[in-house]
Amino acid sequence: MRGPLDTTGHEKTLVVGLGNPILGDDGVGWRVCQSAEEHWPVLANIQVTFECYSCGGLELMERLVGYDRAILIDAFQPGQSESNPEAIPARVVCCAFDEIASSQADRLRSAHDASLATALRVGKELGAHLPSRIDVVGIETQAVLEFTEELTPAVTAAIPLATNLVFQLISGR
Repeated sequence: MRGPLDTTGHEKTLVVGLGNPILGDDGVGWRVCQSAEEHWPVLANIQVTFECYSCGGLELMERLVGYDRAILIDAFQPGQSESNPEAIPARVVCCAFDEIASSQADRLRSAHDASLATALRVGKELGAHLPSRIDVVGIETQAVLEFTEELTPAVTAAIPLATNLVFQLISGR
């Protein structure tokens, strides 16, 4: 469980787009991460790595090793499949990973894996250098089970706002 080494002494941040890019709106995490990487102005005191993953739990925890901070970007569904007529499509939210309700944190795992919260706890107990701060940018979606690489118009329109939130988190604003 070795992460990237930084010999400059600068804080290392990992921005992770999560999801599946062939399941409609579930690919929005990847799109926001790619947009952030494309538009990120390099700052001398911040080392940023941008990655896209379709994983959770232990595998995601292992990819966080060696970083000081992490920003996870992912799609979420209101009520985790409950019908919610008051839901605002493509709402963008931002919070610390620790603040996420257990139902949302459990989304970041597979049926054959531990939740990310459990994996982080185990990694820390094993002495892995894991981020001291993990933030989550979530984009509310409705269509995550349709086989398509296209995002719905509302979710596409949310990409710039989510990208700006990622920039604010990286910059510490």
